[in-house]
Amino acid sequence: MNEYSTNENMEHLPKLIYDLALILVLAGAVTLIFKRLKQPLVLGYVVAGFLAGPHMPYTPTVSDTGSIETWASIGVIFLMFTMGIEFSFKKILKMGSGPVIAAITIIFSMSMLGSLAGHAFGWSRMDSLFLGGMLAMSSTTIIYKAVDDLGLRGQRFSSQVLSVLVLEDILGILLMVILSTIAVSKEFEGITVIDSLLKLLFYLALLFLVGVFVVPLLLRKYRKWIGKETLLVVSVGMCFAMVVLAVKLGYSAAFGAFMMGSIFAETVEADAIERLVDPVKNLFGAVFFVSVGMLVDPNVLAQYWLPILVIIVTILLGQAIFGTLGFILSGQTLKVAMQCGFSMAQIGEFAFIIASLGLSLGVTGSFLYPIVVAVSVITTFLTPYMIRSAPAAYEYVSARLPQDITRLLDKQTGATAGAATENNWKHLLTALAKQVLSYSTLCIAVTAISLSFLLPFFRHTLTHWIGNAVCGIITILLLSPFLRAIVMRKNHSEEYKALWRVRHNRPLLALTVIARYLLASFITYYIINYLSPYSSILHFGIAILLVALMIYSRKVKKYSILLEHTFMENLRSRDMQAETLGHIKPLYADHLLSREIHLSILEVPENTAWAGKTLKELDFSRRYGIMVSSILRGGIRHNIPTADMPIYPGDKLEIIASDEQLKQFAGTMAKAVESIDLHPEQHVTQLKYIIIGKESPLCGKTIRESNIRETYRCMIVGFEEGRKSLGLPTASRRFKENDIVWVVGEKEPLGRLLKDNERNE
Repeated sequence: MNEYSTNENMEHLPKLIYDLALILVLAGAVTLIFKRLKQPLVLGYVVAGFLAGPHMPYTPTVSDTGSIETWASIGVIFLMFTMGIEFSFKKILKMGSGPVIAAITIIFSMSMLGSLAGHAFGWSRMDSLFLGGMLAMSSTTIIYKAVDDLGLRGQRFSSQVLSVLVLEDILGILLMVILSTIAVSKEFEGITVIDSLLKLLFYLALLFLVGVFVVPLLLRKYRKWIGKETLLVVSVGMCFAMVVLAVKLGYSAAFGAFMMGSIFAETVEADAIERLVDPVKNLFGAVFFVSVGMLVDPNVLAQYWLPILVIIVTILLGQAIFGTLGFILSGQTLKVAMQCGFSMAQIGEFAFIIASLGLSLGVTGSFLYPIVVAVSVITTFLTPYMIRSAPAAYEYVSARLPQDITRLLDKQTGATAGAATENNWKHLLTALAKQVLSYSTLCIAVTAISLSFLLPFFRHTLTHWIGNAVCGIITILLLSPFLRAIVMRKNHSEEYKALWRVRHNRPLLALTVIARYLLASFITYYIINYLSPYSSILHFGIAILLVALMIYSRKVKKYSILLEHTFMENLRSRDMQAETLGHIKPLYADHLLSREIHLSILEVPENTAWAGKTLKELDFSRRYGIMVSSILRGGIRHNIPTADMPIYPGDKLEIIASDEQLKQFAGTMAKAVESIDLHPEQHVTQLKYIIIGKESPLCGKTIRESNIRETYRCMIVGFEEGRKSLGLPTASRRFKENDIVWVVGEKEPLGRLLKDNERNE
């Protein structure tokens, strides 16, 4: 049996090795050509796949497509995992409403256009829906490269586009889930889609909250035992575990990988994980894109040349029109909006992932994949031309629009729609909404797990009603920190206190507390009512009483605050590390801007004349009017340094100053450098020996008494005690007549020491 299995494996192994060798060698060769042509590597992989595919008779062909498809699926997982690591929920919250409006407008409009195009050609409903999903997502990789190649990274429109691309990643995941739900249910009913979307949002929030709470704690606890190899194994293992969980919940593997990546994105180890996983991602990602190219059939392309042409025109015109509209609605000027819209006129890697999803579910035709690949290749080549044409298109449109409309559009700025209004009500209500939703999600999850798993166990172990009682008590105890937080969080915040001082705000503030109290009571009531046979009114009264006890319980308060503190610490751990290392400014830096001073980080030059001097000696405050808030040295932050703290080359100084003060200080720092040594050979240390004579000034003295180090800047390294023996000196060792002493020093001071010793002889 074992011999048979071995032979079978040996027969199968060469096929896999041959196929991998073929696609990787082809991919390497083609991508070298594409790199020389300054084209995205993704296109090179697709072309390599076409050359290795079954539809190319002039080159060697992959024999075992099943194994390649498995590797390609792993490639999708790694691609989505790294995409999740690069993604951050905090970034979305900081963006404001502008990029969100633009992203939703573009995705909805392009999805509709794609679906309509599919219906116009008589394709099936599923083919049309999936085509709409493919056309909705622009290529992050291609846009990044095009903007860099054209030298436009610093322009205003590029930052706006990149913000929208970040949002498209998460919205793309939602779109994939919706398409999967429709594909599985074979129905396109609003209720079904909404139900699936709500479930997705619930699992998204739950997995993120639990993940951010648990994963950083585990990594922090075992950090000293986790090396690079272990970190890679742990992170990839947790990624695949989340993939399995996502599939069990009825979602795609891509969703699980992205979710785990977004959890790791909030940890200190995120950058290290990204570096470790990147080679693995590149390998399997290459296999995935090669597998995409293998599906390209020239006969299909020739047959569907008209749909390909129409879809290309749909993308170019659709993004130019609706992309521009989306950015205008987000608050951008007409010129910036057109630059943004024109730059997003292509599809890329996400379209391939959606296409592969449709094939794996068996709901899309085999013709759709080659069409999408052809469209992606052509629109990729056209992207630089679309970006370059945007200014000319703006001049053309603005010249033909009524002046009133042009002036109205050009008066808009990204700041008007995207910036948050600084008022207490907005801050308070936003914070309350986030916290109520977060804690409610946790309460629902704990309740569902308890009633689904704990309750049957206790009923089986104990009697029915005793099991109900025990399960109910445990569940409410587990929920108590969350329920208290729902009611009491933000009631003592600065915003709440400021609003309470104004009399007419008090009824509304009281209403927010009452509403949260009733929500906590309802959750408690649901558990009691589910487990108890008595009256609903009695149950609700008990629930109200229990919530009141939770509020006044010191232990519940302690655990509630501890849980929130731990969660926020985990959520901000990456930012805190970046702040500690000086990669980002401290949080308080933004608050200084309104007071005409700001915080900047300056690095002390390598050959500074300030090296070794203390802050007291340098007296920056009196001389330049600046304050040193922190000194970053070798990955260690010294906050609020004392006057006796020295500075050294390479130190990063966090300076609080006005623009003028900072300019003056930076100029002085740049000038405070020591001149370059033109004779470095004079500072080379040498080893010499001296013989102590009877008349030598050193004879009879100890090494400490001789002051050789201070007087001559030389150092005694040993006394010769035999042919090949050198005794280590001590400070109390005395020089005796005829001692042979070995000395180390620079040429000039060492010469003086030898001359002084010989003179006395």
